Amino acid sequence: MKHLSPRRQELVRPVLENPREFVLLSVRAAAAKLNTDPATMVRIVQRMGFDTYRSFQNYLRDLSIANATSFDGLQESAKTSADIPDYLHATMEQDVRNLNAVRTKLDPKRIASAAKRIHGARRRLILGGDLAENLVHYFEHHLTIIGLPVFTATTVGLSMHITRSIGRGDVVIAISFRKGLRQTVEGMQRARANGAYCIGITGTYVSPIARFADEFFVAPVESGSYIDSYVAPMALVNLILVACANFDRESSLAMLREAAKEQRQGFRWFDSE
Repeated sequence: MKHLSPRRQELVRPVLENPREFVLLSVRAAAAKLNTDPATMVRIVQRMGFDTYRSFQNYLRDLSIANATSFDGLQESAKTSADIPDYLHATMEQDVRNLNAVRTKLDPKRIASAAKRIHGARRRLILGGDLAENLVHYFEHHLTIIGLPVFTATTVGLSMHITRSIGRGDVVIAISFRKGLRQTVEGMQRARANGAYCIGITGTYVSPIARFADEFFVAPVESGSYIDSYVAPMALVNLILVACANFDRESSLAMLREAAKEQRQGFRWFDSE
């Protein structure tokens, strides 16, 4: 936007504020909606840094996903006449598409590199709030089992205070989707400014988590309903955990050997005898 004149900024602003209304429009239709001509629309898009109008549409798609609300999701699913089995089938199909996005676009070498960072960190911190808190605790539990203890911050206060002491030599894993939870984004920014290496897990390339992390991984959360689907993010976290466990197999096996005693005979487990 900073490369546009004030007049053109105001012209294109409705598109960025309401991406869902423009994402499927051709350049001619979008220009007509904005009371301008297609040539001007193309010049604006190119001035903003997009090679083609199609690239701009892809950006709008990610932006519309990031800004979507629960209301948007359920309203969108109501556009087709269907009964409950149809909704369930559509939800399952979307989950499969989300998983395929992780499977086809992920570079295993990047996962292995992240595991190396996590292993070599002086301290490890996982940031996340709201629904992402479930992923934070899942991540924490399994890293701790293989001898990689972590700090977690899932509230505003903890995110603010703990990231002030995180710095060089530390690794931060920030998990947030859609527009990005403020406490998570700002906590990651604070830690990175202190010198920590930040790994982001998010749902789109336009997420502030992706923008401010040292490296990031994308796992879509679209569901076609009012919920966010965490099937793909859970699969992604599992991949990172597997990489961490196998980075130093002997150490992991030693820790798991001790854990196995409790898992077989510990007081936590129900004894049917």
